[in-house]
Amino acid sequence: MPEQDIQEDKSAGGGGGEKAFLIKHWKKITLISASLIVGVALIWVIVYLIRKRAEIAWFSGPMIALYIAVGIIIAVVAAWLILRKTLRTRLRMEKVVRDDPDINDWLVIYNWTPKVLYVPTIAISFIAAILSCIRGIPPAAIGGIWFVVFFLNFIIEEYNVSIKILIITLVGLGFFLLWLHLLGKVVDFFRFFRHVAISMNATVYLLVGVVGSATVFISWLKGLFYYITITPNYMNIQDGPTESGEQIGREDYNSRIDTSDFLERLMGFGRIIITFKDRKREPIIVLVWRIQKKAQLLESVRAKFAIDHLQRIQPSQP
Repeated sequence: MPEQDIQEDKSAGGGGGEKAFLIKHWKKITLISASLIVGVALIWVIVYLIRKRAEIAWFSGPMIALYIAVGIIIAVVAAWLILRKTLRTRLRMEKVVRDDPDINDWLVIYNWTPKVLYVPTIAISFIAAILSCIRGIPPAAIGGIWFVVFFLNFIIEEYNVSIKILIITLVGLGFFLLWLHLLGKVVDFFRFFRHVAISMNATVYLLVGVVGSATVFISWLKGLFYYITITPNYMNIQDGPTESGEQIGREDYNSRIDTSDFLERLMGFGRIIITFKDRKREPIIVLVWRIQKKAQLLESVRAKFAIDHLQRIQPSQP
């Protein structure tokens, strides 16, 4: 295949050289801008400390705390500058595969924590924290709405609700309400929930939102170093921040998409299940977001086989 055709196919299947070019320069611009901001901030702090040196208690508790914070920041930055070349993150792997001329289709996935399904609860917690600071809104109403969202999230995370189960549940609930209507107890049934009053202050809502957000962020951060790269010829299981990993040929594993949980699918989540030819090895179950796109990419990758590109040798001139 001519080299021009290969580059065109690469642009169509792997995201395109133009996109990689823009990403590369955007990273440079962001790094330079951040460096300038940090440099200006440091200069301002140094000038301020020089002017106020006579008024500052250099060995007071707040100053010692400041020294510790600055030391931690410097240590983190130094560790990043030293180790960044040895780290093999998911983002770097995506760039390596994208730049490979022999691979036009690939998929990089990582496992989200099931607590990511509580994102609606996390969002409603921040909203409830804001509403709790507004006078005139009954705290019980805010707590009731928050509890309903949390309860639905709990059902989504705890149970595998297929379409069949969902339909049976709705039909059963309809018959139950019809039975209560025949007894004349529908109003009494709904009045029962008026006694379930949940009232929390803004701090509790904020704490729930912060802890939930931190849990989701830690899951994303872990996915930078523990991920799976699937190409037409092999699958690489990365297990750590460096080159620790395992490469498995395409004939030694099978893949399957699981979107049987209808409520999870409505939120855009699904599972990719990887089974191995060696039956003694446990399957790998990966909870992924944007499952529709991931499923299409996986089908495209598994349907192809990559062949190394041979550069055309130009005849030597006499």
